[in-house]
Formats: sequence, C-alpha cells, structure tokens
Amino acid sequence: MPAEFIDRWQYRAEPEPDQGLFYWHMLVGHHPEVVAVARNAQERLVPFAGLHLTPLRWLHMTTLIAGPADTISAHDAEQMAAVAARLLASASPVTVTFGKVLYHPEAIMLAATPPDVLDPVREAIKAATREGTGTDGQAAHDGPWTPHVTLCYSTSRQPAAPVIAALGRYLPAVEVQISEVSLVIQHGPERRWDWEPVATVRLGGLPVRPGRPGARIRCRHCHSEGRCRSGMSWPVISPGWTIRPARNASSAVSLIRMLRRPIR
Repeated sequence: MPAEFIDRWQYRAEPEPDQGLFYWHMLVGHHPEVVAVARNAQERLVPFAGLHLTPLRWLHMTTLIAGPADTISAHDAEQMAAVAARLLASASPVTVTFGKVLYHPEAIMLAATPPDVLDPVREAIKAATREGTGTDGQAAHDGPWTPHVTLCYSTSRQPAAPVIAALGRYLPAVEVQISEVSLVIQHGPERRWDWEPVATVRLGGLPVRPGRPGARIRCRHCHSEGRCRSGMSWPVISPGWTIRPARNASSAVSLIRMLRRPIR
C-alpha cells in the first residue's frame, strides 16, 4: 500500500493536442456490472481533492501501446486488426472478476482476477502489433502486466491512508465476460479522454459488433489513406469503404466510424 499519492502527470511526457497514440484496450464501459461498481467507488472518492476520475464510458484495461499515430499507417492498422482476428479466432471469451482494489501512488484500480487468464489475448495482440508495425509495441507500465481497470488518477500529493480507509480493499465482486479487444486512438493528452476506437476484434470469431458501415482510415490534413504526408497528423476514420472480409481473414474485425469532428 502506498503511503501517499503523487501527481501522475507532473513529470510524464504526453502527446501534444495535434498528436495521438494507438492503444489496444479491452473496453468494459459497456458492461453495466462494471459501471455500477466503478460508479459506487468513484462516489466514495469524490470528497477527496486531487483525484481525476475515469469517465465511465471509457473504463478499460490497457493491453498494449501500439505506437505513435503518426508512425502507423492505415495499412498498418488494417494489418494489426487482421492478424489479431486470425490469432484470436479460436480463443474463447474470458470470464474475469472485478472487486479487489489496487492502490498505486499514481492511481486507484480494480484488479481483474485471475490475472493470467487474459495473457493469451495480450500475447496475440503483441504478435499482431509486431506483424502490423514491425515493432513490439510498449507496455503501459514497467514490470509484469497486471490487468486492471483504473478508477481514478492522482493529480496531487496527499496521504493515502484516508482514501484507503474510505474505499477499502474490496468492493462487491462482479463477473464479466471479456469478448473483444479494441484498437483505439488517443488524441492529445491523456486527461482529455479524446478517444476514437477504430477497430474491434471479437474473440472466438463472434459476430461483429455493429458499427456504422463504410469507413476508411484517412488523414485529416492531407486526406491520404496512409501515413500523413505533412507529418502533422494521424489516421482518422472518414466515409468511404469497409475493409473486405477477404483482406481481414476473418469477419471478427469491425472498423467503425466514431468521429466527432469533420475532416479538414
């Protein structure tokens, strides 16, 4: 248990507003059971200043950082999603339990237990990233991967004991089934929560989760479909076409359009 919390972002380098990062996340904000536990915990944490709460819709387990968005082309993103779908086609959805609270000097989290059941999914994502980008990606933290859902991040230095006493070490446990992993672009700094899911891979070849049809990854500045020629931007989704199943090797890949801003 930490003796105190510190400011997560005091010395952390973050993307500029016009930059982005590709992440692989297991998004769990659509599971009402997880949302209920997280909401209950966050309500207990509201009285404490210096805590930045995770938006409930973006509750997630970070699986891997694929890389800066200006170094990953549309073809790279397609390839990552296709390979991930192929590798996870025979994987079954995984049941995990959330309830144990983890404390870190920079954050408060819900542990996913048992933790090792998600390792095969992460290994498949690492292999897909390696094949799609030529790099191994990057872990979000040093040390062994501990799958978790972050409830809040610390933004100031303060004693940890009062917070731990208010929240406790265990919350009412809930079981959920993890059945998909998403490729997400984080636009700008972490705290903006300007996220854009661009691909969702379903475990076990499950039917594609519905998304808006007709999407193509393009650059907002030069409108190219690969790496931005200006070097100033990242791939985004714009109307156009869908990736054909023949190129994806599986119908378990869904590219979805979730833009909140027009192409400029």
